[in-house]
Amino acid sequence: MRFSRPITLARKTLAADREPLVCTPLVGASEDAIARELAAILPKRPDVLEWRVDFFSGIADSDRAVALGRAIQRQAGAIPIILTRRSIREGGNPITLDEDGVFELYAAVCGAGCVDLFDYELSVEPRYFQRAVTLAADTGCRLIASYHNFQETPDAAALVAKFVAMEQAGADIAKIAVMPKEVRDVLTLLDATLTARHTIALPIISMAMGGYGSLSRLFGWMFGSSVSFAVGEKSSAPGQIPIEQLNAVVAIVRQALKDQ
Repeated sequence: MRFSRPITLARKTLAADREPLVCTPLVGASEDAIARELAAILPKRPDVLEWRVDFFSGIADSDRAVALGRAIQRQAGAIPIILTRRSIREGGNPITLDEDGVFELYAAVCGAGCVDLFDYELSVEPRYFQRAVTLAADTGCRLIASYHNFQETPDAAALVAKFVAMEQAGADIAKIAVMPKEVRDVLTLLDATLTARHTIALPIISMAMGGYGSLSRLFGWMFGSSVSFAVGEKSSAPGQIPIEQLNAVVAIVRQALKDQ
């Protein structure tokens, strides 16, 4: 029995039998730091890598970013790569690029074929998001529309509306991350994920952050989230847990569900 939608890529096929897909972040500030991260992470066999380019000190140099993207791709082999610039307003690192510069970086890296997916926040001006839709179509990279709220968990109806807006905007995958203030907020996120799973046609990625939110990282796939983010070496958001622990819990739950 499958609970979440599989994610298909233009150049690679993600493991159809894996649920959830486990993604680990790369947050190194330099080429050497990222190479060291990859050396530590790859033996743990993640399904996906996320390159958080807002941590990279050379983000303003597109040629340097493309060269690093190619190096990551060579070292990662068949593992798909997500390119992500997280903005300050949604919990990212300060960078020197304006939105036009960010888009030029995305266009260069995606156009060079270094990555398989890219994350772009729905909160950007609509003209930029429409350019992202076009970039995805032109390059074959899958577009993840994302929304991150580090202050609170909106109600379930508002979260479902965000998922619907992402589909209507032309995304290939819809992602939401929120901050729970109490355990009930995690239930709100999971309820919204389950509702959206039956409302939109896109694969969904959802998570609650922080300590309470770790529950969603362990069990969110049962409510429709296709990907869980886990620590390979360093975390990129609060509440991420080590990949080994995530895999162990998922294996226990899947064994319990094998007859369902």
